[in-house]
Amino acid sequence: MLLIPAIDLRGGHCVRLYQGDFGAETRYEYSPRQLLEKYRALGASWVHVVDLDGARDGVLANRAVILDLAAQRGLRLQVGGGIRSAQIIEELISSGVERVVIGSAAVERPDEAIEWTSRFGADRICLALDVRHDSSGEPQLRTRGWKSGTAISLWEALKLYPAAAVRHVLCTDIERDGALTGPNLDLYRDAVKRFPRIAWQASGGVRDAADLAALAHIGAAAAVSGKALLEERIRPEELRAFLPGA
Repeated sequence: MLLIPAIDLRGGHCVRLYQGDFGAETRYEYSPRQLLEKYRALGASWVHVVDLDGARDGVLANRAVILDLAAQRGLRLQVGGGIRSAQIIEELISSGVERVVIGSAAVERPDEAIEWTSRFGADRICLALDVRHDSSGEPQLRTRGWKSGTAISLWEALKLYPAAAVRHVLCTDIERDGALTGPNLDLYRDAVKRFPRIAWQASGGVRDAADLAALAHIGAAAAVSGKALLEERIRPEELRAFLPGA
């Protein structure tokens, strides 16, 4: 399993939110490029970059920062947040972004998202399907920077896509995001069982190396982590098994 460090951008700064709440922001001292270099030094081969302003407002607000990060060689960038058109996808890929993450559009306009995976290739597109569990325990999707609820479950959404159209899915359990309470292993275990051909990226709750090992054991292809790495809660030697360049 691959560990993908996360860089969350808001107003050009590196931040973390608690459960997606824009009013519960922690801003970190690193510049985006400094944080990218920190993760390169750890041995990361991929970095996940999120434009939080874009996710909320539907406009790629941190474009200049993202393009600057994409110009730094030696790391592959996976970028999401406010990406809702083929034009933006093309711009990012042509600027050096390796994979583009589609969130709200993947839920609200699946036919277009299917066209994008056909045009750019399933390996260049990752669907971001972010969930809160309802009273019956079903993972229900949320969009627009997690501000808008839907009546669609994670499983129902994936059934809208032909198998060949989906290679990568980033799934965040919103209640675990930034909380350092451990990942929702039951959710990802169920996801791998239902859709074994998908390379699942687990996000939300990672707090230590044991969490990474547990996600690897249940078959997650990758774990995306922000806060635990930013706050150096996991020792570099514990990360080596999950970072190919370490």
